[in-house]
Amino acid sequence: MRNFATLTRMRIQLTLRNKMFLFFSVVMPFGFFFLYAGIFAKGAPLGVRYLLGPVIALTVMGSFWGLSAALVMFREQGILRRFHVSPVSASDMLASSIVANLVLTLPTVIVEILFARFIFHVTNFGNFLSAFLLIGLGAMSFASLGLVVASVTNTMQETQVINQLIWLPLIFLSGATIPLAQLPLVVKRVGLFLPATYLVTELQDAIFWSAAPWSRDVLIALGSLVLWALLTFFLSVQLFRWEPESKIPRRAKLLVAATAIPFLLLGLWENSSSRTISKAQAMMESLNAPAKPDTQREQPR
Repeated sequence: MRNFATLTRMRIQLTLRNKMFLFFSVVMPFGFFFLYAGIFAKGAPLGVRYLLGPVIALTVMGSFWGLSAALVMFREQGILRRFHVSPVSASDMLASSIVANLVLTLPTVIVEILFARFIFHVTNFGNFLSAFLLIGLGAMSFASLGLVVASVTNTMQETQVINQLIWLPLIFLSGATIPLAQLPLVVKRVGLFLPATYLVTELQDAIFWSAAPWSRDVLIALGSLVLWALLTFFLSVQLFRWEPESKIPRRAKLLVAATAIPFLLLGLWENSSSRTISKAQAMMESLNAPAKPDTQREQPR
């Protein structure tokens, strides 16, 4: 345990020196926060509370970009080779990366909540336990996605391309940038196959509607994130490389598709029931309702 703590501390120190990680984990989240709260919500406390879920989701999701880039950079610079000569396994290195990512993500989320409270006067943050569980598991799940990207890409340029191909659908089809209720129906149905959609929707559910952690929708989202994290972590351990000269065959990259199984099944089920779409629409209507604008509303079950 002491060796793991030391490894995690070293990973945090190395990551803090990476400008790309700092941009995607600190600068970009705060930029999104003030854009959403100051312009989209126009500083209204209820609007800020409604948009806080997508803002926090973007903070959690953005960490995968910096983590994958940092690991590939460490491999190209020979830093991982130095770890390899010590008694450190691939699972130790990757698990410490996930913990380090969580440690570095939580302060940003906490500051965003403090900004919402003291700058935009939001006084009700819903169910903190549900939000905390979603943030923690979401951070670990998307960090595991970053590990997979770092494991299958060979160069920084390739990593950037893959990250772009993943990032754009995550933010534009999930309700993170444009509310899910305002997207065309076909886009909503495609978004139901993305893990980001459930993170965004359930964070809104927890913060805006105070959904309890034992409510069915929150439990489904948490269970899916846990299963996805386990699959992506296992795959990243199998494909991890210490040496920049090591390459993996293209066939091995096809295994990455297997990590989408939890959300493929969940997307099929959600498309048949449309529960998530209906809930997103109900939250939007609740936000725009003229009567009792800042009271907690019970979501349909």
